Amino acid sequence: MGESRQELLAWLNNLLQLNVTKVEQCGTGAALCQIYDSIFQDLPMSRVKFNVNTEYAYLQNFKILQNAFTKHGIERLVPIDSLVKCKMQDNLEFLQWSKRYWDQYYPGGDYDALARRKGAGAPTGTPAAASVSSRTSGAGAGAARRGTTPTTAPAARGARPAAGGAFAAISSENTQLKSTVEGLERERDFYFSKLRDIELLLQQATEADPEIEKEDGLVKHIQAILYSTEEGFEIPAEAEGGVPDDQETF
Repeated sequence: MGESRQELLAWLNNLLQLNVTKVEQCGTGAALCQIYDSIFQDLPMSRVKFNVNTEYAYLQNFKILQNAFTKHGIERLVPIDSLVKCKMQDNLEFLQWSKRYWDQYYPGGDYDALARRKGAGAPTGTPAAASVSSRTSGAGAGAARRGTTPTTAPAARGARPAAGGAFAAISSENTQLKSTVEGLERERDFYFSKLRDIELLLQQATEADPEIEKEDGLVKHIQAILYSTEEGFEIPAEAEGGVPDDQETF
């Protein structure tokens, strides 16, 4: 399984000096273009539009990305029609694949994301963030409108006003932690529901044909994976009753 959404967002914001708060925002195509520009450094970033919120603008960004894939012989299909809908799962899967590709082909060294996208007419962030290493700088987090790729990096802590600065810092950190926890809980529930669906399918299959459960075949192996636990792990009492009726779905 690839990185979680929170891990991917931290990597993305760190690499590109962005302020992306949702995986769905990759559906604009802008951040994806710059991920591959960090590898090849030849994408026409002046034509990539960041602060846009129309599907037509997204499509123009993805045309640039598709051309880069063709130029560099990347055989992976870019599912443009799905990505521009800004749905979480489609964008999560493509971002996970892009991260694996980046891990394999990133040439190393510092990538000056702010300088590369200056020509796009997008905000370039604070001066303090201009030359930060793509691997060591902190990832920003903050409110951003769904369907856009915000490019304003968060201000450095030292630039905060002295009066009330400590309270503002604590409040901001608390908000970020709360957002992270909520994201992890949604991700946990999402994958749990998938496993529950698989379990129900197996139950239906064994009820229809009890013999398949006795055989040492696929069903037996899937059940072994589903019901295996680590040493010291105890199933929470609330989980024994199944999935709650009001569980959020995606």
